[in-house]
This record gives sequence, structure tokens and C-alpha cells, in this order.
Amino acid sequence: MAVIILGSINMDLVVQTPRFPRPGETLIGHTFFTAPGGKGANQAVAAAKLGVPACMVGRVGKDVFGDNLLESLQQNGVDISSVMQDDEQPSGTAVIFVDDQAENEIVIVAGANGTVGESDLDRLESALQAGGQLLLQLEVPMETVVAAARLAHEQGVTVIFDPAPVKTLPDELYAYIDIITPNESEASALVGFTVDDEVSAGQAAQVLQERGARQVVVKMGSKGAYWHDGQQAVFLPAFKVDAVDTVAAGDAFNGALAAGLSEGLPMQEALRWGMAGGAISTTRIGAQPSLANREELLALLQN
Repeated sequence: MAVIILGSINMDLVVQTPRFPRPGETLIGHTFFTAPGGKGANQAVAAAKLGVPACMVGRVGKDVFGDNLLESLQQNGVDISSVMQDDEQPSGTAVIFVDDQAENEIVIVAGANGTVGESDLDRLESALQAGGQLLLQLEVPMETVVAAARLAHEQGVTVIFDPAPVKTLPDELYAYIDIITPNESEASALVGFTVDDEVSAGQAAQVLQERGARQVVVKMGSKGAYWHDGQQAVFLPAFKVDAVDTVAAGDAFNGALAAGLSEGLPMQEALRWGMAGGAISTTRIGAQPSLANREELLALLQN
């Protein structure tokens, strides 16, 4: 079954720096490079590199970045037939600072991503006929996300929702979510209390399920991941790796989770795929260049 992704497609402008600059400070960085990114595109590539059919729905500008982004998606095996080049808006961009502790700060300019709307939903509706999973995030307009989730729900397609960048969610959206995958800070913002361990993750899951989400996965970085499906709760420890850059780790998790589910794996096994994909992505610099292929992922799972 296919993984369908509606979301952002960005060009990432990445600066590696010893630390984050203070306001008004000029700091000498280590390196600068550009790399394809955007939460939606990252998740599409994450699934495709694991050998799963992945269809991207979204927009880029009619500019050099847009051409490069489409070429990159296609080279990574993503179906781009549902990606539109916008005549009026530039391609989305993200300026990313990565410090020596592998932490990051990101500023996003939506560009064409901010115009994803009704015509894109028409293309999405056609793509959903193949079934599978729909991956959604929040770097495109909220009303489009809600409408996309509703379409998938009505067609019986599993909706996996990554609430990032975190925003207050409309009540209606929760009813369409099969699996919600916040990290600790996103979960904290959604439920209004600190989520930083297994106990608080369980409390957050209960709140999110009461709002309508059927399954909750709290991504907890190097601590692991917490999953609750309304009946059983499981805490899975993280894979031990040497992290150098956490950019796109959450996207790698979601793409690999969807890939595992598309292959018919039980949820706990698919979660291990997600965690392995996320772990591998932290061992390399950049967003899409850091994403795991199938051989790498299966090797880590066997360790």
C-alpha cells in the first residue's frame, strides 16, 4: 500500500555553528550548505528510501529551488505527479542553525507551502484511492490539513498526524486522527503541562485520546517513545547512536512508521521502524541526506 504525504516542500539553508548567536551578536560559523527539506517532503523521502511507494502532494515555486526540490524528490523515488509549481509564490525555505551539541534552531518562510489549498485537495483525493496511510504536518494551512484529514477518514485511509510546528488544533481535527505523533515539547504545548517522562507521556496520551485521537505516540528523543492505543501502553527504549544533527529526526520517524504500517507490520514493529529511522537520521548532517535506506534500517533493527 502507498504512503501519501500532503505537506511542505522547502529548501533548507543550513549553518553549522559552535553555538547559537545571542541577539545582536555576529558569530563565525563552521560551514554552510543547502539541502532539500520541508516536513512533508522529508517524510515522503523517508518512506520512499525504505522501498515503499510514496506520493507527495504539495507546492513549490517556479524558481531554481523549486526545480531542484522536484528533481531531488524524484531521484529519491517519490511520485511528484501531484506536486504543483506555483506561478506567484517562491519555494518555501528554512534557515537552520545546528550547534556543536547537535541541537537546532529553525526559521521557516512558507512561500508556496502557504498556498496549498483546494486544488491540491482535489489531487489528494485521487491519490487517496490507492489506500494506505496519509501523513500530515502543520507547515501548510490548517484548514487544508483539516480538510485532508477529513477526506482520508471518509475513505478509510489511516491518518498519521505530526503536530509540528505545534499550534492549537481545531476540535474537529482530532476526530480524524488515527495516530498523533508529537515530541515532548509539542505534547506539552497541546495538553498544557510538561511532558518529559513515561508517566507524563501517559497522561498526555489520555488527554489527546479524550479529544478524539485514537492512538498516541510521544517521541522522546534519546529516551525512547511512548505509545498508547486506548487499551495498551508501551514504552520503547531508543536505539543508541552517536548523534550529530537532530534535524528531520521526527520526519524520519514518521516516514519509517508509515512505511512499516504500509507493509502490514503490527504497530509495535512499525514503531521500531520509526525509531530506527529517526536514530539513523541523527548520525548525519542535513534533512533528506540523513534519511536511512532499507538496508541500514533493517541492520539497526537486528542489533
